[in-house]
Parts: sequence; structure tokens; C-alpha cells
Amino acid sequence: MAVGKRRLGNAEIEVTPIGLGCWQFHGGGTSAAIWKSLPQDEVDKIIKTALEGGINWFDTAEVYGSGGSEKALSTALSHAGKVDGEVVIATKWRPFFRTARSISRTIGDRQRCLAPFHIDLHQVHFPYSFSSVEAEMNAMAALVKAGKIRSIGVSNFSAKQMRRANAALAKHGLPLASNQVRFNLVSRNKEKEGVLDAARELGVTIIAYSPLAQGLLTGKFHKNPELAKKLPFLRRILLRRMIEKSRSLIKTLEDIASSYNRSASEVALSWTVNYHGDSIVAIPGASKTEHALQNIGAMTLKLSREEIVKIDEVSRRVIS
Repeated sequence: MAVGKRRLGNAEIEVTPIGLGCWQFHGGGTSAAIWKSLPQDEVDKIIKTALEGGINWFDTAEVYGSGGSEKALSTALSHAGKVDGEVVIATKWRPFFRTARSISRTIGDRQRCLAPFHIDLHQVHFPYSFSSVEAEMNAMAALVKAGKIRSIGVSNFSAKQMRRANAALAKHGLPLASNQVRFNLVSRNKEKEGVLDAARELGVTIIAYSPLAQGLLTGKFHKNPELAKKLPFLRRILLRRMIEKSRSLIKTLEDIASSYNRSASEVALSWTVNYHGDSIVAIPGASKTEHALQNIGAMTLKLSREEIVKIDEVSRRVIS
């Protein structure tokens, strides 16, 4: 089944409702507390599966293994026979202890890590640098005008910060394409904080990262809590707090999934990219090909309005 695409904000880029997050491809450096690195042959299989299932875009970042994830992604895409222009690539600039000048100084590193693929979406990873939002957007705009990136996004920005970024880019005649934030059925604070409302008003796409709450919403840890003991420390701690609290939600997801002969993760992802219309796209990760297949399946799963409302109601009780 062909998968319809969504425009990334007001940029001239179209993406599938679900892309592939690539943080887990490299667990070096600060990522080691969350992920174990995957061997390249496994990354190749995951990327090939995603491509064959219709996924057309991939999100990575400088901080993911200091470019290791970017290199693993570009290598896997090349091994899959893809050439520049056939896929959409998103990456992010690391702002910590830097100024906006670093954006232009490090773009060459991003290009080398992702070669031969160009950068379609370059994002400011966090709103925490030594420069203002306006200075960062000015630097990003210069990269667009130089032909080094196609569009500009932010990540983890509040509604106010997103408005500032959008206003700064408007002075250059450019749109803010996206804001990448944590959003899933057990993490919905962005609704209360006005981030989603501001995004709709500005025409900015929300990119939901951790849409499965780092595996919690698959239900596998509820069935077998021993699995959590094998995870890196920080991820283990984060999951442990939510396993018992979310059991009612997991049961709801599994009950609905069984009626479609699908998985709980497919139901959770379908809800995420459809509950707010087409304003949200998601980037679940995949450390196995079966995970990629479930991500793909979510794009063709059409939940009824009644099911979407029921999931919403149970979710709100869990997070209240």
C-alpha cells in the first residue's frame, strides 16, 4: 500500500508520517547510558527494511556518537543503493557550550559524516547555547542561502522560543520547518505547554521523538520485566518508573491491536501521527528489523475515531 506523505512545515520537503530515528545506531559517548552501538551489518538491514516499507526520511544528530550515527546512516543508505536526493536526511547541531558561530564552523563535519547525502533539515538540538535564538537562526539561514542545507528546524524548543525562531527566519524570507519534541502517550506535556497550538498557528510540523517511550509502549517490558535489567542504566531507570503505572494503557493498546492482528506499538504510533491531524510526524527508532517492520505497519493502520478517543482517555488517566 502506498503511503501518503506530509509536507514538512512550509518547506518544500515531503516526508512519510513515520520516519526512522537513528540515535540507537551509535551508543558512544553520552549515548552509552541509553544505547548499545549496533554493528553496521545490522544497521544496513534496518535501513533496507525501512526503505522497502516506504519510509523516506531519517533523523540523526551530531551528538549521537559524535557523528557515528550519521556515518552509520550514510553507509547503510549507500549499501542499500540509494543516491543523494532519493531520501530525506535530518540532522542536528549540538549547542552546548557553543555560540551560533559553531553552526557554520561545524557544517563541514556534518556534510562529511553524511556524504554523499546532503542535509535536508538541519536542527538546533536544544535551546541551550551561548547565543540567542535569533543568532542561531541567522546562522542557519546563511547555510540555506549558501546551499548547504535545505531547511531549518529546532528541537526541544518551547512555544515562546519557537515563535522567536520563526520570527527571526521570517526576516530572511524562510520558514521554520519543524520543532522536534518528546511526545507520546505517556508524555503529553507539550499539549499543555502550548507547543502544539503554536506549531499549528505557525505552520510548523511537530516531529515526535521517543513516540514509543523508548520501548515502554510496545508492552514487552510489561510481559517480561526481566528484559529491562539488560538495558543500559539510564534507560532502565526511566522505564522502571512507568511500567506499573502504564499497565491499563498497554492493555487498551493490545486489545485494539488484536482486533487488527497488529502490535501495540503499531497502534501507539498510529495514534501519535493521527490524533492531531497531520501536524505531527514521528521518528521511532529500530534496533532490530522487526522494529522497523512495526514502524512501517503503523503507517497503514487506520484506527477508528472511537478507538482514537478511547486511547486518548486512558492515556490522560495514566499521566494525570
